[in-house]
Amino acid sequence: MAISTTNPATGKLHKSFEPLKATEIATKLDLAQQAFAKHRKTSFAERAELVRNCAEVLEKNKEAFASIMTLEMGKTYKSALAEVKKCTWVCNFYAEHAAEFLADVHVETDGSQSFVSYQPLGIILAVMPWNFPFWQVFRFAAPALMAGNVALLKHASNVPQCALAIEEVFQKAGFPQGVFQTLLIGASQVADIIADDRVKAATLTGSEPAGASLAAAAGKQIKKVVLELGGSDPFIVLESADIEAAVSTGITARMLNNGQSCIAAKRFIVAESVADKFEKLLLEKFKALKVGDPMEADTDIGPLATSSILKELDQQVQACRDAGAKVLIGGKPLSQGSEGSGNFYPPTIVKDIPLDNPIAQEEFFGPVALLFRVRDIDAAIELANATPFGLGASAWTTDPEEQKRLIKEIEAGAVFINGLVKSDPRLPFGGIKRSGYGRELSIQGIHEFVNVKTVWVK
Repeated sequence: MAISTTNPATGKLHKSFEPLKATEIATKLDLAQQAFAKHRKTSFAERAELVRNCAEVLEKNKEAFASIMTLEMGKTYKSALAEVKKCTWVCNFYAEHAAEFLADVHVETDGSQSFVSYQPLGIILAVMPWNFPFWQVFRFAAPALMAGNVALLKHASNVPQCALAIEEVFQKAGFPQGVFQTLLIGASQVADIIADDRVKAATLTGSEPAGASLAAAAGKQIKKVVLELGGSDPFIVLESADIEAAVSTGITARMLNNGQSCIAAKRFIVAESVADKFEKLLLEKFKALKVGDPMEADTDIGPLATSSILKELDQQVQACRDAGAKVLIGGKPLSQGSEGSGNFYPPTIVKDIPLDNPIAQEEFFGPVALLFRVRDIDAAIELANATPFGLGASAWTTDPEEQKRLIKEIEAGAVFINGLVKSDPRLPFGGIKRSGYGRELSIQGIHEFVNVKTVWVK
């Protein structure tokens, strides 16, 4: 695959890069190993100062970084600015809390002293996606580097300038050479890097096939992997819900990042008693959304990241039609995904999809909402769980007993009641089933890439 920037709003190639050769990768691995030998010996205070510097560099250059994100993957400029701000948050969060999260935990045993110690592993490979090109990297890097590890970034091939800019952030922050390095490489080069003895673990956010491939390569080497993969997140609305609030939040939850988010609300599962009202309001708000130039302040939805994503999404909507579903709005590309036209797809609502059709379980990565009606909470939970995925779920009800059931019975890594599913440095993030395994963020995230060492002394 070519490593290049193609503006998704125009389809025009902006810049191309040559993948690193094997000898260049070897040099970077040598440098990373040398950097780890020194970085692991630094104090939490020293690391915290450098990570806080990252936050300052991000803040000072937020406009430039946001522009690069919009150019390379099409997210609206205003959402790109918000992404940079969130990256500063995660840097400051781990700078403040890493020492606490990784402090020795003393345990009473038959020894004179015994405790659990958390120690860094070494070089961690991060295989990151294009949809949140800064946030996905920093939510891995901040805890990993605070723990004393060093990082190699293999970013998505359509956001190379983001990848290089992120490396520059760590350099400007004062991190020694080799602590964080970007590798401009193709997917076919990842297995050889995983096979290198100096690389101790890997993390991937992306598609199921990419996750399976990385996990297989790491499995052969008996190396740990954290995977955050796809999702077909349910957005459940029951009879007691505040319908207007649910619709308003549902729009945000579905259209975030032009609809290209793993934790976007994708399947709207609504109780029959309130379904007519919900559908009417949802349709009204979809009609008001503006699709257009992602740099414009009043644009709600920009282009999809690539022409192949545009084509795949349209094929899925057509498959729904073929299965007997009804398209209430949208349903056809606004552009052809070619040079001079961009990758624009309109806000789309599809309802009456047969539940026994496989299309009802698929992930739709774009501004398409699937609308389902159910008789009660039992049917809602059953439908919510009727998917191979288990990343996040949003559920709307004011009934305390219904809330308890939803929290307990929905199969997902996160359940948000009466709110938007979102990632937050203070809370662990990850999924179950085919949405992956392991956790990012919070104390659980920083513990993923450390040696949890038992120490016993007498």
